[in-house]
Amino acid sequence: MENLTTDTFKTKVFDFAAGKEWKFAGSKPCIVDFYADWCGPCRMLAPALADLAAKYAGKLDVYKVNTDEQQELSSAFGIQSIPTMLFIPLSGKPQIVQGALPKETLEKAVEDVLGVK
Repeated sequence: MENLTTDTFKTKVFDFAAGKEWKFAGSKPCIVDFYADWCGPCRMLAPALADLAAKYAGKLDVYKVNTDEQQELSSAFGIQSIPTMLFIPLSGKPQIVQGALPKETLEKAVEDVLGVK
């Protein structure tokens, strides 16, 4: 798992300042977790995301964005509640999911939405 700043998000995921049309910059599907250190549900979600990052290493990137530190990035995506995750396939539009989902649900989304087995 890697923590992203606004600048690293622009190079690894999507340069939202350069254009409004979605164009994924990554080479693997990814999950972007918008979180805050003080958020209880975010802390509950973190181990499940770490497990997914390990299980799908080399097939899937898992990124974290601290909403307190990266306010420009959070507002660019309209993040109003946390945790909020973006599930980003290689092609197509990202899907937004809110809340601390169970690990089994996250795994199903990785397989169904992102196409990672």
